[in-house]
Amino acid sequence: MRAVAVNPSRKSIEVVDHPEPERTADTEALVQILDVGVCGTDREIAHFQYGTPPAGSDYLVLGHESLGRVVEVGSAVKGVARGDLVVTMVRRPCGRADCRACVAGRQDFCFTGEFKERGINGLHGFMTERIVDDARFMHVLPANMRNVGVLVEPLTIAEKALIQVWDVQERLPWTLPGSEDGHASGQNAVVLGAGPVGLLGALALISRGFKTFVYSLEEPDSAKARWVESVGGAFVSAKHNDPQALAKQVGNIDLVYEATGAVKVSFDILGVLGINGVYIFTGVPGRKAPIELEADDIMRDMVLSNQLVFGTVNAGPDAFAAAVADLTAFNERWPEQVAALITGRHDPDKAAELLTGPRRGIKPVVSFAEQP
Repeated sequence: MRAVAVNPSRKSIEVVDHPEPERTADTEALVQILDVGVCGTDREIAHFQYGTPPAGSDYLVLGHESLGRVVEVGSAVKGVARGDLVVTMVRRPCGRADCRACVAGRQDFCFTGEFKERGINGLHGFMTERIVDDARFMHVLPANMRNVGVLVEPLTIAEKALIQVWDVQERLPWTLPGSEDGHASGQNAVVLGAGPVGLLGALALISRGFKTFVYSLEEPDSAKARWVESVGGAFVSAKHNDPQALAKQVGNIDLVYEATGAVKVSFDILGVLGINGVYIFTGVPGRKAPIELEADDIMRDMVLSNQLVFGTVNAGPDAFAAAVADLTAFNERWPEQVAALITGRHDPDKAAELLTGPRRGIKPVVSFAEQP
């Protein structure tokens, strides 16, 4: 069957003839892959910055943002049935008995770093016609989510971040879940970046009651700016507004959701984080020149303003479940805007160009089945 793979030793990206998968356990399911999203991680692997093939393989099948349809299930599978739409999780436990995170099924917090990730590290990914995996790593979507379900995995980044935000913000009595004003009523959030992770994060924040501002390099009259405004957010162009001007427009910045990987702007915005503010890093920067930081000011503000900064990577089952529920709700509330995030479906033969050429739209997708 066809698969899009990188061969690190040959520095090649190609469609290979990949072996058909077979179920070897009664807990596994066979899934026909429908769509696979292309993201920055895939592009970095395609430029051979990292990416590790499975043991014994010269190549790594790419793709970790998947949507598939279940073809066959083992006798011990529960909660997943033939014909279901599913999204399959990315990371697998390290298998060590001394890793309390993986033993608890939370390999997204793995202590050892010996985990494997489909399409990234040690396991073939989803950019192929069919896959087999343990059904416990699969999350079922409603049937009407066929056209946008591939967005679940990138949305899990925001979901995991917000789960952790509320674990922290419960220290503030007015943000307690179930309070009269709701989780985020009266709070201001800034999203850094207007890529798919940023825009999906903006929907997650808006739906929770944050007054949400997206800060990105596009012009104020750009398509992305209009998209943000159409879902009830505000767009602030970084071309025309420095961080101080942004803070003046927003007021007290209660939360920053960074989704750019751009170091300088990210730390500049950290300098205007508000009182009791939370700053979430999700981007992984490339190796670039050093930047200057006003470290004294940052440290002083964090202490005197009760600020918190944390990073988040990968996602656990709770974040995947939340992403399925939220994306379904987003699709009901903003169907045109959610569909617009997917800016092209492409044949696997075009994948190499998507991975190495100029970026195309918001979320390009490689499709292995009929168009929705």
